[in-house]
Amino acid sequence: MLLSHKQRSDRFLLVLLVMLLANFANSQVAKKKVVFVIADGIPADIIERVAKPHMDLIIQAGAYKRAYVGGIKGTYNQTPTISAPGYNNLLTGVWANKHNVFNNDIKAPNYHYWSIFRYLKNQQPSLKTAVFSSWIDNRTKLVGEGLPETGGYKVDYAFDGYELDTLRFPHDKKGEYLHQIDLQVVHKADSVIRKSAPDLSWIYLEYTDEVGHIYGNGAIMDQAVNYLDEQMGSIYSAIEYRKKNFGEDWLLVITTDHGRDAKNGMNHGGQSDRERTTWLVTNYPKLNEYFKQFNPAIVDILPSITSFMQLEMPKENQEELDGVSMIGKVSLANARASVKNDSLWVSWNSFEKESKLKISITYTDAFKKGAVDVYTYVTTVPIADNAVVIPINKLLSGKAKILLETKHNKVNTVVSLPEKNNR
Repeated sequence: MLLSHKQRSDRFLLVLLVMLLANFANSQVAKKKVVFVIADGIPADIIERVAKPHMDLIIQAGAYKRAYVGGIKGTYNQTPTISAPGYNNLLTGVWANKHNVFNNDIKAPNYHYWSIFRYLKNQQPSLKTAVFSSWIDNRTKLVGEGLPETGGYKVDYAFDGYELDTLRFPHDKKGEYLHQIDLQVVHKADSVIRKSAPDLSWIYLEYTDEVGHIYGNGAIMDQAVNYLDEQMGSIYSAIEYRKKNFGEDWLLVITTDHGRDAKNGMNHGGQSDRERTTWLVTNYPKLNEYFKQFNPAIVDILPSITSFMQLEMPKENQEELDGVSMIGKVSLANARASVKNDSLWVSWNSFEKESKLKISITYTDAFKKGAVDVYTYVTTVPIADNAVVIPINKLLSGKAKILLETKHNKVNTVVSLPEKNNR
């Protein structure tokens, strides 16, 4: 059947409209941009006490809250309050018992636990990534740029390794060279964000940790935080420039990797409250009930980024995450399991009243070796119950991973069941 000129014109316009709508939808996804900043070694009490007018503007747009590092104290996932483990907690969304970085040597990271860079490049390879850092190991060892074990992905904009350049930044005993490096890192980040707007950027700043080790608590540490505030003002200005001129939607998260000891603030690595207590600043205003009701963990930043950017995770990776998103809908958090009186007690905190919660169990840890764990269904209960007691005689013995699944998210925990022949 031949179409009239008007019918052909209408059909063309319809096709054009569909194409424009599709391109608009794609552009909306592509316009979501993320910058996360790790400012090394700043306890929450200092960031709260010292004047920080630039970060206060970010907080006014979004939020500030105390957070924590170090895993769950006294449990299987307790993690040293040391720099590299802290960075990798954020990058992977899991604690050190999984990612296998327990100190700054970074000898054998377990790359089966993907970094946020890999999640992005795996799903949308055309999107651009950036690392701005004094420390080159952040990119080469933790992100694992270009390694077959990490998928071979490259960082598109890399400005790092400045600590190795002793000609431009001669090392001094007061750590001032690291302040100069931080200024260089921020200068590069500001410039690249304004001109190229990478989709995912990591900024790492080191001076605050250095002066903490040298001087501890006091005026010099306070001044280092003042410097950081000025630097965050530059980054926030670059983000606002992009938002105003290019209509992009930017998520900014600023945090630290550990606190410091209570004695004099010169050390860290232990599990004291001050070493574990950190903080989080963000420009994002629509944070969920999990964020509002609980202090988030550093491992919560990765799932928050994936939620913001609408990235899909493989099912097996979701089941291993230790973090819970602070953005979007979540149903539960804070899973715990223990054995009492020949029963398995599982508890959680719920954010819904009507949903059902599915509980499954596996006695393998195959994911850690690159394989897949097979879970066996145990029971389904109302999520609002916040706890369930399961007779152990229905379960096998040994170390068990427990998976709690709901409509909006999954959480996991580990428990050691008693040997059957001892019961």
